[in-house]
Amino acid sequence: MAGSDARDKAHAEGLYPAPASEGRSRNMRANRRTDTKPEVTLRKELHRLGYRYRKDLPLVLDGGVRVRPDIVFTARKIAVFVDGCFWHVCPEHGRQPTSNEWYWTPKLRRNMDRDELVTGALREAGWNVVRIWEHVPLPEAVAAVTDAMS
Repeated sequence: MAGSDARDKAHAEGLYPAPASEGRSRNMRANRRTDTKPEVTLRKELHRLGYRYRKDLPLVLDGGVRVRPDIVFTARKIAVFVDGCFWHVCPEHGRQPTSNEWYWTPKLRRNMDRDELVTGALREAGWNVVRIWEHVPLPEAVAAVTDAMS
């Protein structure tokens, strides 16, 4: 398989770590960029309540900043992100990696830096930005989005 060859080459070149096990590798490959369970749950509830939105809409902002919010209300200029606790370093549930720190620590730092950049660029462009952690209960997440609309 071509993907496996590319992964093996990247591992050999030290670009990222080899997986600790095949199970861990399978788990990491299953992580999705879009349509995560918390995101889909929030979208379904918003839709059930009558809100219409775009999902994963690419936006290009001033300065060439590219962003794809999870949920976008274009007319109201509201961008919603449902952030995973591990990937975006949640202050409540995020944790420092205990293996392959040389890879994960800078990667997670880049994610946090990108989140700040994107949030700032969107706000500068007149957007209201809502960031919701994946662990936030659905009623609170819906309230955060609907509050941004008022």
